[in-house]
Amino acid sequence: MNAFYDILIVGAGHAGAQAAIALRQKKFEGSIGLVGNEKYPPYERPPLSKEYLAGEKPFERILLRPESFWAERDIDLLTGRRVSKLDPISKKVTLTSDDEIGYGKLIWATGGSPRMLDCPGSQARNIHAVRSRADVDKIMAALPSVKKVVVIGGGYIGLEAAAVLTKLGKQITVVESLDRVLSRVAGETLSRFFEAEHRRHGVTIELEATVAGFETGDDGIATAVKLADGRTLEADMFVVGIGIIPETGPLVAAGAATGNGVDVDQHCRTSLEDVYAIGDCAAHSNAYADGAMIRLESVQNANDQAKVAALDILGEEAEYDAVPWFWSNQYDLRLQTVGLSTGHDSYVVRGDPDSRSFSVIYYRDGKVVALDCVNATKDYVQGRKAVVEGLNLDKDELVNTDIPLKEVGIH
Repeated sequence: MNAFYDILIVGAGHAGAQAAIALRQKKFEGSIGLVGNEKYPPYERPPLSKEYLAGEKPFERILLRPESFWAERDIDLLTGRRVSKLDPISKKVTLTSDDEIGYGKLIWATGGSPRMLDCPGSQARNIHAVRSRADVDKIMAALPSVKKVVVIGGGYIGLEAAAVLTKLGKQITVVESLDRVLSRVAGETLSRFFEAEHRRHGVTIELEATVAGFETGDDGIATAVKLADGRTLEADMFVVGIGIIPETGPLVAAGAATGNGVDVDQHCRTSLEDVYAIGDCAAHSNAYADGAMIRLESVQNANDQAKVAALDILGEEAEYDAVPWFWSNQYDLRLQTVGLSTGHDSYVVRGDPDSRSFSVIYYRDGKVVALDCVNATKDYVQGRKAVVEGLNLDKDELVNTDIPLKEVGIH
């Protein structure tokens, strides 16, 4: 296959799919190719560790669009293909099959591959990631014969998987290398709340526990994880949720500016001519992180950057300045986050965590920078303005839940 597209999008996740959709919505009439390394049409990722793993949503219900949508919009869906090389001079990519595809503009939206452990026994067949449909299908297929599961990683993915597997009747242990869960994304109040919730549901949580390796049988199946302190935790299955590695190899080889991901400007352009990058793999200067170059692994970031790249390609004025937001479902708890709490210097707890409905409002230099809202959607909706405008909300009024957040005074 040797082809050419006016716009070639590499990566068929949230970001890549949204870029193609945005281009057609803006009446772009040129050719669009959407390359995905999976055999499926674009689908939602967040439900993989929630409703899909729980068996509550079949795959058809997590498709981003019905399968017929892409052909109807004249978007060529090139599934089951992976780009191995990029030549920005001749403006073409090479697939692992050695086929070449030329482009006018290229949007790189590959996301990342799950970061796995590199230690003795870590290649065992019953050690799983939670990144793709195939990953979760393997977990689901094995579950009937599984009683004990060790989840390695106490971030969103690990805790969501732990919650679902607990509801499915499995005995769960979460292993976290730091001194609290969610330590990279939330303050201590929220971390301790979720630790207590999981323990209340029978989950064992091992903090400051580093994995040294796995014990495996002759059949290549892991039977226990070995911790650095000498303990072993036996299990039938192991689920690893310790982040992703941005998939940027061909861009790096082609000379793109990279660091933690591929660097992009406010228009989502890379340092390579006519090459954009969006989503989990793109590092950008973020106003809500004091201008630091960061990657955001979220649907919000993927969708918003996709729209910016599409508009810039079409010659319209667009810059990425969206406020970050995230969510996580665990048991009957809905966590909604707006802003970035990293680097906060103080916080206020609004409501009573024991009531299982409360918010944590984070400050930096006297300005609200983020909110974590647990079963408190009104706070989440009303608190967005405080984050966007960097307001200094009155802390004494904030703790009074009788005062709606939008009516809290400003210093």
